[in-house]
Amino acid sequence: MFKIKVVSSFSSAHHLREYQGKCEALHGHNWKVEAMIVSDVLDKCGMVIDFGIVKAFLRDILDGLDHKYLNEIEYFKVANPSSEELARYIFNELKKRITTAGAKVDSVCVYETDTSCATYSE
Repeated sequence: MFKIKVVSSFSSAHHLREYQGKCEALHGHNWKVEAMIVSDVLDKCGMVIDFGIVKAFLRDILDGLDHKYLNEIEYFKVANPSSEELARYIFNELKKRITTAGAKVDSVCVYETDTSCATYSE
């Protein structure tokens, strides 16, 4: 199994509904996102998928979240905008875009701080 990882970031604000604590109030994060793509095979160039392709897909997804109030984004009007739900949202959006034969999204890890992250995989 081959694995590649692409890292990016974005900034946004949110609040957690039904949470008892300071994160219940409106606050922001500088989120770090790691996307892991896997494949059992390599393409004719010896790659899982071109890093640039994955970076562009991830940037497109994160641009839709950057400097936004996450609670106002349609997905997060239902799902609480936790790190866990952000990881799932980004995973699913990236999964829609990766169509290279053999390549698939393995996991997405979202850091809300340097020391706290949530990972989603199927």
